[in-house]
Amino acid sequence: MQVRGLFLLLVLILLAVSSEAGKNKKDKVKKNGSDCEEWRWGPCVPNNKDCGVGYRDGTCNEETKKLKCKIPCNWKKEFGADCKYKFESWGGCDAATGLKARSGTLKKALYNAECQDTIQVTKPCSPKAKSKSKARKGKGKD
Repeated sequence: MQVRGLFLLLVLILLAVSSEAGKNKKDKVKKNGSDCEEWRWGPCVPNNKDCGVGYRDGTCNEETKKLKCKIPCNWKKEFGADCKYKFESWGGCDAATGLKARSGTLKKALYNAECQDTIQVTKPCSPKAKSKSKARKGKGKD
């Protein structure tokens, strides 16, 4: 019976110690070496060309930090990589311009980015479907 009580006491002590250690870990992650809570982040600036891995600068009071970031190479430069939009379906092809359009509503602005509430984007109309199907038929006859 004494062994059982001793074992139970040991388990309780271990739980208390590990719980306290967990709290300290959370504090370190939360503070991230800084007492500042209102960080302002600039845009992601790629290291080479206009996409890929890069850095964004952050400031808070008198502190500055660099944060690693990545801009996908298919991002839309007009509205930025930090502005996330929900888009409608593509509209029909405008014969006069050869373009089709759709609009997007702002879903989320990352890193305090300044984003437009709604945007309009266009892309060239697709070539006729017949030419695609002929190309596929020709490939499968080998």
